[in-house]
Amino acid sequence: MRWLNHLLTTRWTARRHFPSATLDALEVAIAAGERTHRGELRVVIEAGMDLAHVLDGVTPRQRALQVFADLGVWDTQENNGVLLFVDIADHAVEIVADRGYRSHIEASAWAEVCAAMSRHFAAREFQQGALYGIGRAAALMASVFPGDGSDPDELPNRPSFI
Repeated sequence: MRWLNHLLTTRWTARRHFPSATLDALEVAIAAGERTHRGELRVVIEAGMDLAHVLDGVTPRQRALQVFADLGVWDTQENNGVLLFVDIADHAVEIVADRGYRSHIEASAWAEVCAAMSRHFAAREFQQGALYGIGRAAALMASVFPGDGSDPDELPNRPSFI
């Protein structure tokens, strides 16, 4: 039945959960967070995977890793990119952090952020959940790569749909 969920979850569904005003608020939050750290946070929302991926058994985590690579989130000067990936069809949130964070932030800290966001999303609080995730991710990123607000922006701050 997973394939049917992905087939029926459209870009329109994703945009209904994340309308323009919400994307504006998320973009502002990402920019504000990036003034506190030298990392780069990228938010990507996917309505549903291609049917071929679903039939091949690609998990939300595997898909997030693929998107991390495809969008070049890893391609930052200090290896400090972070992808916050929202999979609408699977009701999943994944965070992929570049290698600059691996020895400093436990996977369980990122998992807690994902779990809290998922609880918000289950309650249909999409903007609040995403803002929470962006805020917590920024705090974790600042704990490793503190910034002074002068760091150049290497990746787009506007959340994107794929």
